[in-house]
Amino acid sequence: MQQGRHSANVPLEEALHRFWQALQEAGALDYAPEECLPLAQAQGRVTARPIWAVRSAPHYNAAIVDGLAVRAADIVVPSETAPVRWSVGAGAAWVGAGDPLPAGMDAVVTTDHLRRLGDGGVAIVAPVVPWQHVRRLGEDIAATELVLPECHRLGPVDLGACAAAGLTEVPVRRRPRVAVIPTGNQLVPLGAADVKPGQVVDSNSLVLSGLVRDWGGLAEALPPVADDLPTLRNAVVETLAGHDLVIIEVGYHAGADYVSAAMEGLGTLLVRGIAVQPDLPVALAVAQGKPVVGLPGYPVSAVLSAELVVKPWLERKLGLAAETRPRVKATIIRNVASPVGEDEFLRVKLGRVGSRMMAIPLQRGAGVTMALVRADGLVHIPRMSGGLEGGAPVSVELLRSLTEVEHTIVAIGSHDPALDLMATHLRRRVPGLRLASSNVGSLGGLLALLRGRAHLAGCHLLDQATGQYNIPDVRRGLPGMHVVVVNLVERVQGLMAPPGNPRGISSLADLARPDVVFVNRRRGSGTRLLLDYHLKAQGLKGNEIKGYGREELTHLAVAAAVQSGSADTGLGVLSAARALGLDFVPLLNERYDLVIPRAHYESDLLQPLLALLSDPEYRQAVAGQGGCDTSSMGAIMAELG
Repeated sequence: MQQGRHSANVPLEEALHRFWQALQEAGALDYAPEECLPLAQAQGRVTARPIWAVRSAPHYNAAIVDGLAVRAADIVVPSETAPVRWSVGAGAAWVGAGDPLPAGMDAVVTTDHLRRLGDGGVAIVAPVVPWQHVRRLGEDIAATELVLPECHRLGPVDLGACAAAGLTEVPVRRRPRVAVIPTGNQLVPLGAADVKPGQVVDSNSLVLSGLVRDWGGLAEALPPVADDLPTLRNAVVETLAGHDLVIIEVGYHAGADYVSAAMEGLGTLLVRGIAVQPDLPVALAVAQGKPVVGLPGYPVSAVLSAELVVKPWLERKLGLAAETRPRVKATIIRNVASPVGEDEFLRVKLGRVGSRMMAIPLQRGAGVTMALVRADGLVHIPRMSGGLEGGAPVSVELLRSLTEVEHTIVAIGSHDPALDLMATHLRRRVPGLRLASSNVGSLGGLLALLRGRAHLAGCHLLDQATGQYNIPDVRRGLPGMHVVVVNLVERVQGLMAPPGNPRGISSLADLARPDVVFVNRRRGSGTRLLLDYHLKAQGLKGNEIKGYGREELTHLAVAAAVQSGSADTGLGVLSAARALGLDFVPLLNERYDLVIPRAHYESDLLQPLLALLSDPEYRQAVAGQGGCDTSSMGAIMAELG
């Protein structure tokens, strides 16, 4: 392997420049070779040469309507009072729509402008001009005319035009062949019946192959290769012989250094890591005159890397202009810190609140697959900016249509699984209507309403002075704002424990035991305030509880921590415990409400959501999660302001 200019954590722009320059010198950016395909097989392919018509369309003078074909010059201008009498057969002939005009004739008189006479002749009662009601030869396409340019992606109407122009096949660029080589001893194939701890289903091969096909390439996912350098080197050499680009999907326990070692003696390594968040331990190399790309094993990083490197390479090979997604201006709803010296591509949900589009940051991290599923757009945070301040304007690259984004209800605040069910039931009732929720805690939700960044907030705040839920905190948090407080559920909070409750946890007092590891909810969440209220009542302090400082965003995240064994217990709702098969010790009852500003409460956008609260099917689904009383769902608890 030639060491040359390669280095670690290269800035994005410099990394791409090095890669494209090396590929240009190797001829690996030349257009893909040409092949000819029948029209029926060419949809979506890219033309390799200009397409010229071999036949005119129409290729004869054709009648457009049913009527009498005549020579216009023979017809004296008639009128209703002085019609022209004409004998069919003497310089005139009956034709139907699409029929060729008899020789010498250049117009068609419609039946509406004819009267049949008793002697078999006709009377023409309207003026006749040359070429009326006639499609002239070559009117649509003339033989030798350019039908389509080179480097044009063929759609259905393009193929129809080619057929009309007399073509039966078209020259197209051969789809570049891309191989995906997954690596790692921990990988198991799709459909594996028993996935053990430490093993990972090879989902990246499915995703990367699908992206390559979407971008116009021909993808082949190869069987996983174990973490063995000689084996991987052999696999790369064999694969390069039959492919135009090789992607090495690096395992979770390896990285760009592993690909670098694998490339030793095979080619030239150009880049070993790009300074981008989520982390991109990407390796870029050239071997046998072809690109070799090492992509990270974490899905978010793998997809981002492929979009930055593989997609533009395919576009260059096919001769397509780089795709530019639409952008929209939005307001970021909260502070986002970003590492100085690294570009970050932040995935966000979008929704319009009043006149402003809101961008809701999704959970970050290279392995958060659901951020890929949920994202509406990407926000590029420049490498030296340090992040974004809540309320700042941002430019968002759209991953969904703006129409879909505009029909979004933005819910910010405390998490409850009933909101997840609500999103599903809303889509079922009103296709296209979406619920985008961000879990920032009850107090964070009220702050979002105060700043005009949400349509509603989930809230379950216990006022320690009065013992009343939500109303006192809404009054304090939203002074003077006209809001409606609507009940969603009455629910049970309790301590989650592994199956069989091996630590024998039965009360909050057990949290102070030295053998118990706790996992907490984030500061400002209703669950955290509820916990602190009852700990204080029992004379317990947070610093006496092992794990009190570890915070999770949602009830399900707490349940996952207990299921994984990294914590012995955590406070949450029964539905989350049931979802992950945990034991549950019920302790506390609470009320979870939706706080909705009056203007949004009365808006057309929220009417389907409010109607859903009285839907028996939705109520039954929420109650079926366990630990939820839906008898007051939809009831107005207070109208304030």
